[in-house]
Amino acid sequence: MDFCVEEVTILGIQAAFKSGELTSVQLTNMYIERIAKHDKGGVALNSVLELNPDAWYIAAARDEERKRGMIRGPLHGVPILLKDNINTADNMHTSAGSAALSDSFASYDAFLVGRLREAGAVLLGKTNMTEWANFMTKGMPNGYSSRGGQVLNPYAPATLDPGGSSSGSAVAVAANLCAAAVGTETSGSILNPARKNSVVGLKPTVSLVSRAGIVPISYTQDIAGPIARTVEDAAILLGVLAGEDPSDASTGQSQGKAHPDYSIFLDRNGLCEARIGINRGYIENFDEEELGLFAKAVSVLKEAGAVIIENANVPHIANKSTVLLYEFKSAVNRYLASLGPKAPVKTLREVIEFNNLHHPEALRYGQSLLLKAEYETSGTLTEAEYLKDRLRDWRASREEGIDKALIEHRLDALFAPDFSDAPAVAGYPAIIVPAGYKADGKPFGVSFTGDAFSEPTLLRLAYAFEQATKSRVAPSL
Repeated sequence: MDFCVEEVTILGIQAAFKSGELTSVQLTNMYIERIAKHDKGGVALNSVLELNPDAWYIAAARDEERKRGMIRGPLHGVPILLKDNINTADNMHTSAGSAALSDSFASYDAFLVGRLREAGAVLLGKTNMTEWANFMTKGMPNGYSSRGGQVLNPYAPATLDPGGSSSGSAVAVAANLCAAAVGTETSGSILNPARKNSVVGLKPTVSLVSRAGIVPISYTQDIAGPIARTVEDAAILLGVLAGEDPSDASTGQSQGKAHPDYSIFLDRNGLCEARIGINRGYIENFDEEELGLFAKAVSVLKEAGAVIIENANVPHIANKSTVLLYEFKSAVNRYLASLGPKAPVKTLREVIEFNNLHHPEALRYGQSLLLKAEYETSGTLTEAEYLKDRLRDWRASREEGIDKALIEHRLDALFAPDFSDAPAVAGYPAIIVPAGYKADGKPFGVSFTGDAFSEPTLLRLAYAFEQATKSRVAPSL
């Protein structure tokens, strides 16, 4: 057939379904063919860890529903990939990339997976990731896992970092192996690989999307979010993921703030008269070529009618916080206990022991963070150091950081090269958008950051920037 799957949008897919040009089964097969050709053959990107053996059946069921006039929404029949730390109660494993969980099947869907199923999405498979979301050891390469091996960046597989820890999700989207994907972030794990693979990554407000059924690191910073090729597709996917979940207390804050359709906020003229604060608080991290690309991006904002406010700087928090270390032991033990009596490992200590027994396979880079969390924290979240650091982090990232800059300059959002770690620590949203390429082909991205539940504003601004620049170029595979 003549349908071209490369760079097709979700609404483009729906238009092809509606016209009869395409079925969900055909589209699913097209993505699987590309996975075989480019992910497992050819350049062997290694972004897809596992295919869902039921994907064809789900696609066929969605096609039958369409024939009967039942359309669940914009994701009806659309193949979506999930990061391997997100539970699916089906024939796929959920391992967080670890050898210790390589035989683990979740007994329940993550809450967001249930929402995807209800929306009619085809769960195509699981993506590879940095093992334990890069909270296993120091020095592990981005995109490496004991279970899945090394993910490669499609823009230069031999030289460019694929980013982490949602490496596979970003690479699969960039290489057109799915319509969109879901990643997770604790500190940069959506924004970082999205930027490095020239795709759109949106880290939502912590509490907008349920964390239930996701292998955790932190109670205060973990969140799942969309990775897509366009801002519109990210907005569509976010509308399905967002919503209150009784099993995740944090989502109680999202009452009246979650929207079933974020695409309604998109506006080509969305930058006109928007007050944008330029965050140069960590500008020293970029070379001359990258600073030139950022200068061009700021010019785009001005040309689109934005009011540019300089000196709205929010530097990296960059402290020696112990919050993630203390929260990991408690959070991961709670998750492992939820897997039931047949689980291959039931505690963090058993994970460590498994890795020691399978040293060549499981400990290529060690497990220093797992050891530190197990033997240097209580798991009760009562240590004075933890409590002090948690309060300090929120104060530095919120009242003295993002909130201060937004209020002082009356801003709609902060704009920066790459991204800051401040929104991750604050639990605030940020979106990263492609903004060009260096001479060697390395992707460059820019981010918009706001305060809690400002996703509608960030999507509006990012969409207007995207439409004004059209920067993304698909990788040559």
